[in-house]
Amino acid sequence: MTEFRGIYPALITPMTDEGDLNEEAFRRLIDFDIEAGAHGFWIAGGTGESVLVADDENRRISEIAVTQAAGRVPIIMHVGAPSTQRTIALAEHAAAAGVDAICSVPPFFYQPSDAEIARHYREVAAATSLPFFAYNLPSCTGVELTPKIVARLQDEVPEFAGLKHSAPSFINVREFVRMGAATFIGSCQLILPALCVGAVGCIDGPPCCAPDVYLAVWNAFAQGDMPAALAAQDRAIDVCGMLTRSPYFASVKVACSEQIGLDCGVPRPPLSPLTDQQRRMLVASLHGAGVLAEPAAAR
Repeated sequence: MTEFRGIYPALITPMTDEGDLNEEAFRRLIDFDIEAGAHGFWIAGGTGESVLVADDENRRISEIAVTQAAGRVPIIMHVGAPSTQRTIALAEHAAAAGVDAICSVPPFFYQPSDAEIARHYREVAAATSLPFFAYNLPSCTGVELTPKIVARLQDEVPEFAGLKHSAPSFINVREFVRMGAATFIGSCQLILPALCVGAVGCIDGPPCCAPDVYLAVWNAFAQGDMPAALAAQDRAIDVCGMLTRSPYFASVKVACSEQIGLDCGVPRPPLSPLTDQQRRMLVASLHGAGVLAEPAAAR
């Protein structure tokens, strides 16, 4: 059985100049992160611009991720959509493509009841035999997965394995752990405190472009070296700050482009690209922090 734990980059979805999926860059980014030591991937989630990606693109993304990872690390594929029907169709395709688990935000926009959330997840999870992870992202969905709802999922969704917690209620990380749910923290600024209360790892966007920074927290904690873990967490917070001073999604794409030497494009509208000045400042700060091994111009 696949073990889901560690630092899982939430991958961007690289785009061409025409705004289409850039398969070459996507494949190279997967290899870059695996070679850096990433433990797995969370594909087509928030950082992957999930709601801006068409269903046929989502299907192609799952196929590329599986073939490129080639069994080296687990793939958790996000299939969330507003309707149960669409989510089930994406889940079935992802399973057929060979992903290791599926995940989904709760149905959004119509503010579903707890019963409707549970039914949606039950039907989606039942469409495959794969482990199922819920995605707790209330800032975007308007729906918070509370311990009460998670307990219901444990009772009603046999495939339920755990969740990615990207909500401000940090205390619930411990509650979910005590309930026996495999809990990934969704903020790389909180890796160490989450690990200390029993989280199984972190899923977030910055590890996509700076995996070494965030793996350092995991490795130091695993070795029981708390001073090193604290120092690594401080650096992780600093790098995250560099990526969020300007529009986040565009910043992560720029950083990934610099790391792999291929242009990963800009976010899809309505999200904004970086200005030339923002890009220069970001690259300079990442170079100064040692995230980029050398200036991009020297590559």
